[in-house]
Amino acid sequence: MTSPASEQQRKVQLLAVTACPTGIAHTYMAAEKLAQAADALGVEIKVETQGSIGAENVLSDNDVKHADGIIIAADKDVDRSRFVGKRVLAVGVAEGIRHPERLIEQVQSAPVHGAAGAAGAADGGSGGGAGEPVATGGGAGRERSVAYKALMNGVSYMIPFVVVGGLLIAISLALGGHATPEGYAIPEGSFWESVFKIGEIGFQLMVPILSGYIAYAIADRPALVPGMIGGWIANTGALYDSEAGAGFIGAIVTGFLAGYLVLWIKKVKVPKFAQPIMPIIVIPIVATSALGLFFIYVIGKPIAWVFEHLTSWLSGMTGTSAILLGAILGLMIAFDMGGPVNKTAFLFGAGLIATGNQTVMGMCAAAIPVMPLGQGLATLIRRKLYSEQERETGMAALFMGFFGISEGAIPFAAARPAQVIPANMLGGAVAGALAGLASVKDAVPHGGPIVAVLGAVGGVPMFFLAIAAGTVVTAITTNALISIKERGAGRAPAMPPVPVPAGVPVTTVAEPVLAGVGAGSARTSVPAPPTAPAVPTAEPGNEAKAEAEVLSGYLTGQTVKVRLDAREKDAAIREMAAMLATTGRVADPEELVRAAFAREEQGTTGLGEEIAIPHAKTDAVTAPVVGFARSAEGVEWGSLDGTKARLIFMITVPEAAAGDEHLRILAMLSRKLMDADFRERLMAAPDEPAVMTVLAEIQ
Repeated sequence: MTSPASEQQRKVQLLAVTACPTGIAHTYMAAEKLAQAADALGVEIKVETQGSIGAENVLSDNDVKHADGIIIAADKDVDRSRFVGKRVLAVGVAEGIRHPERLIEQVQSAPVHGAAGAAGAADGGSGGGAGEPVATGGGAGRERSVAYKALMNGVSYMIPFVVVGGLLIAISLALGGHATPEGYAIPEGSFWESVFKIGEIGFQLMVPILSGYIAYAIADRPALVPGMIGGWIANTGALYDSEAGAGFIGAIVTGFLAGYLVLWIKKVKVPKFAQPIMPIIVIPIVATSALGLFFIYVIGKPIAWVFEHLTSWLSGMTGTSAILLGAILGLMIAFDMGGPVNKTAFLFGAGLIATGNQTVMGMCAAAIPVMPLGQGLATLIRRKLYSEQERETGMAALFMGFFGISEGAIPFAAARPAQVIPANMLGGAVAGALAGLASVKDAVPHGGPIVAVLGAVGGVPMFFLAIAAGTVVTAITTNALISIKERGAGRAPAMPPVPVPAGVPVTTVAEPVLAGVGAGSARTSVPAPPTAPAVPTAEPGNEAKAEAEVLSGYLTGQTVKVRLDAREKDAAIREMAAMLATTGRVADPEELVRAAFAREEQGTTGLGEEIAIPHAKTDAVTAPVVGFARSAEGVEWGSLDGTKARLIFMITVPEAAAGDEHLRILAMLSRKLMDADFRERLMAAPDEPAVMTVLAEIQ
């Protein structure tokens, strides 16, 4: 048995998890800072890093068992279910960089995660785990809200179902369908009918998945079942006497209701013998029953009432101005994309076809594709505003829009409702009004360009004009609203042209992509990643400078500058882009700078300790290239510790090469730059060859 004296001599054993959503460098920086602080304080610590290349240096069950506390320094969701019964302190990744000593002290008195009666700050601190309160760092280190992370969790899981379901439906309609008076149909028993039904399953699962994973992010596994079943109920109007379900908006409501209902049930004290069955039997059954009945008898009835009265109201408007009616129908079609408001307008137009009035369906048909086409177009014309996943979803949305599948825009509306829904409605109103003005007719209850291609539309030129106008309005409005929101959070100023040295060829490249080399992490207490194969070292005529190489040849003497002329961040990025252009690997320096600026808008690449690592992923470069510059006075970079950047690395990779390699570059740099002696020698090196000698230590 351990004596009290030996217990006092035992080092405090802590665990930590670091993660950041946009850059591996901050993940490593926080991990190294925590490790250094722990060493100085005589505390043992093991740090797990999480990111796009996966979780590494993973904390084992044995690690958790013997830990005295866990620090979570992350700006993304971290599963906390494994930390039940342990003291947990959750803060933003910036706090791990700025105040690691303070966190090590605070975690030893943090509330116990998952324990009954645990005290602590609940706001913003409970996302992603068992839902119990955990301590937060406050100030700049506070995590994103639970609601935000829960919504993003649901959207991320929903997107594949939208894409797969929508594309399968579109393909089956294109290759096996034809227009009929009852709608766009596929012959029964055919191969394409089977493909269509598989796609329908994807769409049926889409809404429950959104609801379920919102709930899961709030209250962990016990909330998954009530969240998914609640989402299914919300999307099945027949359960509450409505011809249309509540759609994705209803799913968001049921997701949050399920999550917070489960959190509340978890806090109920039960006898010890009942505790093991609570998360797998009692909580799911009670929460699912309560939520389902509440939606059917309380929320569902008003939805059905709204549906009925909207239909009656629209019936009373058939004699009014066609432009006004078209605008109203367009607004309704675009509002909830499959919900009761959308279905009211659609079924109203479809019902009038049988009476010989095809103009109302023509208004609806013009508005139906505007949302997915508009959101897809938005991702093309302002690519830097969107993540890579959003851009891929945008391409799928364009395809779905052609076939009149408005659900293709749902991921965008769920992720940014305040910007996307108003833009969708404005574009839908424009399309509907123009179709009404031109008396466009549609003989089948379906929408999108496909119905015109198959001959079901009267007034085809104006039909396409209405769709095009609505699409452009939606795309421009969406990007304008997103830009306004981002400007409120601080954006880079307008970029003047980049000076290109004489003789450097400049060619046209593809559209800009979202900058952001890395959205994850690697581990801190493991061997360095393996070195990647070298690339060609230099263009002809540059052999002298290219003799010394580091980082697999991506950084050469040609891309080193011992004295940076720029005094401001934007000018520094432009100066370094011009230096990288001398390698011949930069096809479009201006586009490279735009991509680097876009990355800075997501969060500063100033890491502290007088270090900055701006980086960009863009087809403006034809091969990976890394540059280094040193500033004697320092450049204000918005670093987390307030220091000016004096050691500046710029990493650029083409889109096609943006796999794990750029993450390895960042990992190697971040790890080595935490060595104070290495930084001092790098600052003291008198010229480029001496700098290259120091940089060659990076492994």
